[in-house]
Amino acid sequence: MEADHLHQRLGALNAEYARCIDSNRLEEWPDFFLDRCFYKITTTENDKLGYEAGIVYADSRGMLKDRILALRNANIYERQTYRHIVGQSAIVSRSEDEAVTETPFVVIRVMRDGRMDVFATGYYRDRVRENETGALRFAERVAICDSSRFQTLVAIPF
Repeated sequence: MEADHLHQRLGALNAEYARCIDSNRLEEWPDFFLDRCFYKITTTENDKLGYEAGIVYADSRGMLKDRILALRNANIYERQTYRHIVGQSAIVSRSEDEAVTETPFVVIRVMRDGRMDVFATGYYRDRVRENETGALRFAERVAICDSSRFQTLVAIPF
């Protein structure tokens, strides 16, 4: 993976990822991942202890698509949206075809009555690669949350 402009490309990837979720275009969310991918939401404590299970867990893009189908058609939850604030990615390591990064985030949850709460803070630990068209995509995204407490069901991915 070329070193030139990698930070810029990571910033664009994370901005579009957050924009997709925040604008409720959830059917497009799996497109940010490679076909063979991994996605998990977990906590700092569980990550340090090496626990495999997560609050959300998917090991393929197909599972991500299924999650959105269930969210749209089967799950019942109070209507809400998110607003992401995503920081600058730090490149932890890089090889010719992959980068490992960490990116801080804050997710604000906006309820249908207008109430806003800090829903989650933490960082994304990612492995990114180029897909067949040269676009950066997530081979792995683990959202590691600072707190183990959530006020409600984690319905929407973050």
